[in-house]
Amino acid sequence: MRRAVCPGSYDPATNGHLDIIERAARLFDEVVVAVGVNKSKKGLFTTEERMDMLREITAKLPNVRVDSWQGLLVDYCRENDIVAVAKGLRSVSDFDYELQMAQMNRELTGLETLLMANNPTYGFVSSSLVKEVTALGGDIEHLVPPVVFKRLAEKYSERG
Repeated sequence: MRRAVCPGSYDPATNGHLDIIERAARLFDEVVVAVGVNKSKKGLFTTEERMDMLREITAKLPNVRVDSWQGLLVDYCRENDIVAVAKGLRSVSDFDYELQMAQMNRELTGLETLLMANNPTYGFVSSSLVKEVTALGGDIEHLVPPVVFKRLAEKYSERG
């Protein structure tokens, strides 16, 4: 079985994330959507909330499962028999960063990285931008899956 991982913070997941996950699911037998745990960062959503939303978002994809990891991604991949990382690229700056990560991962363990050009519809969408626009009262409903839109609305209404 050929497994790939789509790692990220997913705070929150966007339609751009979902596009990459769906495309990776067509290429691999199994795709693990792995939510990175960074104890030093305070996200809007907890790791469990992010994982719950991702499970709902990917429920229609039978070969996708959601997990979390902490530490080096290459260690997680080795422990879970994952042969490739699948990532989306929105811009040249994404490429510069992801290329360095891909080269380091390959050097450490031979882990391959598949860098996929994003769907141009979502080229400007990021989790940070979605949160910022939502906090300022903007409409991002068309940029995120319905469950994420609902949870964002709830989070920001709680904050007043």
